Amino acid sequence: MAGLTMRARGALILTLAGAAAGVGGAWWWYHRPAAGEAGVPEPVPVATIVDLSPVQPLPRSVSLDANQVELGRRLFHDVRLSSDDTVSCASCHAVDQYGVDGRRVSLGVRGQAGAVNAPTVYNSGFNFRQFWDGRAATLEDQVGGPVENPVEMASHWPQVLAKLRADATLQELARRAYGRELDEAAVRSAIATFERGLITPDSPFDRYLRGELDALDGPAKQGWQRFRDLGCIACHQGVNLGGNMYATLGAMGDYFGGRVVSQADYGLYNQTGREADRYKFKVPSLRNVAETAPYFHDGRIGTLDEAVQLMAKLQLGLDLEAADRATLVAFLRSLTGTPRGGGS
Repeated sequence: MAGLTMRARGALILTLAGAAAGVGGAWWWYHRPAAGEAGVPEPVPVATIVDLSPVQPLPRSVSLDANQVELGRRLFHDVRLSSDDTVSCASCHAVDQYGVDGRRVSLGVRGQAGAVNAPTVYNSGFNFRQFWDGRAATLEDQVGGPVENPVEMASHWPQVLAKLRADATLQELARRAYGRELDEAAVRSAIATFERGLITPDSPFDRYLRGELDALDGPAKQGWQRFRDLGCIACHQGVNLGGNMYATLGAMGDYFGGRVVSQADYGLYNQTGREADRYKFKVPSLRNVAETAPYFHDGRIGTLDEAVQLMAKLQLGLDLEAADRATLVAFLRSLTGTPRGGGS
């Protein structure tokens, strides 16, 4: 690719990566829930979108059962999910901090350090899989991971339920939400429903897509153009600008060179055992990325400028000038929306 112009290089990357993205997009299209069902937003009328591209604005609201959301909110913040009553979901995914904890890796029971950076819980309902390595198909599946992980919550469902069922308020909420007492399925469903309501609509970029042309300033508009020209959009697209496909970290460079590689660094390979999946991860959403440092699965990158520079080199084979990086960072900052659904 060394002899290609920058625009041609971006077009080639889009062509190659777009094929992979298309598979994920096609799967979602044929398996998508119908608009109007619980938690599924109505589609945005095409006429209201400024730029017809592989990117869509976040919905301003989602329709969810209020009793399930309230039960899920309480459980999300409940430390009794952990073995020693010290760690809740919110410990690593703080809803007042854009769904993260700001650490390189999160701390579990007894202060144990996790293996990967905690991704934001906001807009996670729009991801096609959960966890960096995609090991959970749904948010309901994801809920059980931290509960039984010996580093994170180090508990098990009989222990969790014994504690939660002693809470009369939670039991009453469960009966309202599910027509029965608390059980594992209800806990998983309630937390997942609460998480689906954690969205961040109305970012400047969303407003721009909906027709408010002045919502983006000049540098952000330039960054949006460069984002497409360079080929970033090949992997970061859809309503979440990511979260809908896997990609190899280091397609055109070695991210892991010169250091000890951990099991977590293998990514999707840990689930499939296929060599082609080694170092492959779910592409992270860029929503609110300016608020969710540090970056990458291992939390090793501290700033947006550094992340942009490294991604350009590793994924596109480019050394970007400072001015280019600045416009891209300006665009990324325009993806910060208004947190909704966290409650109190």
